Amino acid sequence: MDADILRTLGLYLAAAMAISLVLGLLLFLFVVRLIRRIDVPPGADFTETLLYTPFIVAITIDLLDFALDILAAPFSWVILDRLGLKALRGLAAVEAVLPFTQFIPTMTLCWFGARFFGKTPGSTTKPKYIIDQ
Repeated sequence: MDADILRTLGLYLAAAMAISLVLGLLLFLFVVRLIRRIDVPPGADFTETLLYTPFIVAITIDLLDFALDILAAPFSWVILDRLGLKALRGLAAVEAVLPFTQFIPTMTLCWFGARFFGKTPGSTTKPKYIIDQ
């Protein structure tokens, strides 16, 4: 391959990562301001936790994972812990550490998989997440 082609691809990748970082940080600030904690029942597994998770959280984790590469693991861990989504931390950390998986929106795909193939969470009168007033 020509060096100019590789340089151009590298610049496009760097630009995509920078845009992803800005969008991810903006969404993170939005999520933190909007949602204090997601009310997931104790002992919920991965799929059930995803059913309680808003879509914007999955997108935020994937954007930060793409932008920060391996450095996304601690950020994802802290974000998911703060939101009360402890069952999702393992997948987010492993996916962030594995090389060449940053292009795959793993959390978003899992979220859709849980919606289409997962079990329905028990109906509760409490909201799924608490919104700051």
